[in-house]
Amino acid sequence: MDTRDLARIDLNLLLSLQVLLEEGSVSRAADRLNITQPAMSKTLLRLRDVFADPLFTRSGRGIQPTPRANELRGELQELLGGIDRLVKGEAFSPADYDGEITLALSEYIGVALLPPLIQRLHDLAPRLSIRTITRIENQLEQLAQGNLDFAIQIAQTTYPPAYRWQTLGSSPPAILVREGHPLTEGEVSWDRLASYPLIRLYISDLDHLEIARSSEAFIRARSPQQGSLETSHLLTALEVLRSTDYFLPGPAYLVRNEQATRGIAALPVPEGASYELQYRLVAHERTAHSALHNWLWEQILDTLRGLRVRTIHRG
Repeated sequence: MDTRDLARIDLNLLLSLQVLLEEGSVSRAADRLNITQPAMSKTLLRLRDVFADPLFTRSGRGIQPTPRANELRGELQELLGGIDRLVKGEAFSPADYDGEITLALSEYIGVALLPPLIQRLHDLAPRLSIRTITRIENQLEQLAQGNLDFAIQIAQTTYPPAYRWQTLGSSPPAILVREGHPLTEGEVSWDRLASYPLIRLYISDLDHLEIARSSEAFIRARSPQQGSLETSHLLTALEVLRSTDYFLPGPAYLVRNEQATRGIAALPVPEGASYELQYRLVAHERTAHSALHNWLWEQILDTLRGLRVRTIHRG
């Protein structure tokens, strides 16, 4: 592509040529473009210079295109139509979209959200590909850089103005243990917890979260004589719980998934660690005018609303 030649061309000239071809009259073309007839005649002179061809000859019925102008007719319509689509953007059709969206979320959120969300998206946008990432730090920066499209995360203390977010809901914390665990009998205290090993479920950007101090309480209370396990895989953590005396601090809503938490009991947290786990859907302003992203934002929110309705109905 020779950009020097392109720089010489005023796109308004091409639009004027298209109108001249459609109207077959200098005066009618001038009226349509809201300019004077002399100005339209000067435009035609410039077009003749650009294309090195008369383009039109006068006749009793106005102007007639030359063979060169007729050659340009089809290409010009396609070119101007492409420019129009480029500027306006094509109408978004979920059923036809075949790109990929990247979503960051923890596995314990994904267990509840992904099955109904993926089914909904398969029905509405069957060619859309969803890529989920369960372990990624600096999520706000990753959103800004375009490495992530959305993040569903535990609420951070603050969000810069460049980000939009929506609170999705909240859940009280719980101590998850196997059924029959010694902690299921009697009061759960810090001293009793210190007698058992801890599972820490990986949480992205923990230092920036509202629950950071409360989470540290479990780590500080752990006895040096007891081991610990950190994992980002919820199902792995639950399997460890079922066969050991480990305990896992986590959201109480997990036990609503009876299939995933079979054999797991949820106990109240000790005094001094009472807090709400608040979840938010987050995106960067770079996607604010994207029809795809705005549509998917609503699909995520609608899916979560449906989950809450079903939970209330079962309860």
